[in-house]
Amino acid sequence: MEGKENSFRRELISIALPVTLQALLQSSFGMVDQIMIGQLGSESIAGIGLGGKFASLYTVTLGAVAAAAGIMAAQYVGAKDEKGMGRSFYLNVTAGILLACVFLTACALFPGQIMSLYTQDQAVRTQAAVYLRIYAISFPVMAISTIMSVLLRCIGKAFFPLAASFFSVLLNTGLNYMLIFGRGGFPAMGVRGAAAASVIAQTAAFGMTAVYFWQDAGFRAYFQVGRMRSSLRLSGEERTQYLGILAPILICELMWSLGENMYAVIYGRLGTAACAAMTMTGPVQGMMMGALSGVSQAAGIMIGRLLGKGDDGAAYRDSKKLMGCGFAGSAVLSVLLVWLGGAYVSLYHVDSEVQRTAYMILAAFAIISPIKVQNMILGGGIIRSGGMTRYVMWIDMIGTWAFGVPLGFLAAFVWNRPIPQVYLILSLEEIVRFLISLAVFRKKTWMRRL
Repeated sequence: MEGKENSFRRELISIALPVTLQALLQSSFGMVDQIMIGQLGSESIAGIGLGGKFASLYTVTLGAVAAAAGIMAAQYVGAKDEKGMGRSFYLNVTAGILLACVFLTACALFPGQIMSLYTQDQAVRTQAAVYLRIYAISFPVMAISTIMSVLLRCIGKAFFPLAASFFSVLLNTGLNYMLIFGRGGFPAMGVRGAAAASVIAQTAAFGMTAVYFWQDAGFRAYFQVGRMRSSLRLSGEERTQYLGILAPILICELMWSLGENMYAVIYGRLGTAACAAMTMTGPVQGMMMGALSGVSQAAGIMIGRLLGKGDDGAAYRDSKKLMGCGFAGSAVLSVLLVWLGGAYVSLYHVDSEVQRTAYMILAAFAIISPIKVQNMILGGGIIRSGGMTRYVMWIDMIGTWAFGVPLGFLAAFVWNRPIPQVYLILSLEEIVRFLISLAVFRKKTWMRRL
């Protein structure tokens, strides 16, 4: 028993630690951007926040494709199916690039019209449109590097995506300083500089990951044209299985992200100060969830492998252990957030009232984050690992659209509550989602081998 426990810990750490570090590094993209832009005032902060919120529609839908790739790859690794691995790679890279082209076109042609849905403040809308149009250039390379990173994690080579992210964050930080404020001979570009720095850094991360793929003999075989063509030619049964995995995740993530964008509309229409305060908290929320995203990713891979082997008993036992790890970690981080949140908001050159509002939002997030983490591990990792993605789709749609969005509009425009209370009230949908997810988990109907 002790040997199995040690094996569980080693596997969890080997998968979760690199993923967590990578997620924290990626979250720091937004934090570095916003702290530096924060020196320019509330309008610039709000502009990047709203531009980034629409861009999150793309990153979330791309995440759905990556989740499908992870489900397939984890089970194929467990079953030692090399052909299935190649198919998973090419199918999901193709889907990711198609998504990138759609979102890039929308952001390039209609950024002003898109941002007009979020705010009536013309200055904020202009800043957001500028940021969105430039940042969208990074979407295609982001698609390819994301799927590559998923495949690397599933075969136990999570260090390479981590190294690429570390380099890109360092590059992003240096470029932010030079391009936003005009250092090192560059002109001061403000919001444009922040967006350009992110594009260059994302491209660099893609380049490093692609170089590793090309140098590895096993991965180089995936780039052969014949292998690509055969991978994209699916039988009717294979096509049905793939769409059965991808479609529910895609619908789920898209509807969830649309719900998050509805929340952004609520915040944006409560005023520029409220929107700026909410935007200031975004990087911290992202880093806290990123700190435990490794447990969610590890859950999907570890439980997927066990299901692929047919060991349902171990899959159920390890799932409960992973949920316990997530709860303990989130509780500790919530305490730290309440303690250090005041120091964080003081980094921004905004009115004291905006700082106070931002801290109150962080406190509300600290209250709800342990439940959010459980939902991330259950829905984003464990339940999806068996390919029963439609369960998660319905759970998220019920939580977001039957509870979160209506509660947000009621709290903001009917009850006229301040934004920290609006955020806490609409976040109660996390409790609904958790209760449904827990019931599904206990029934074990999600446990399935592909």
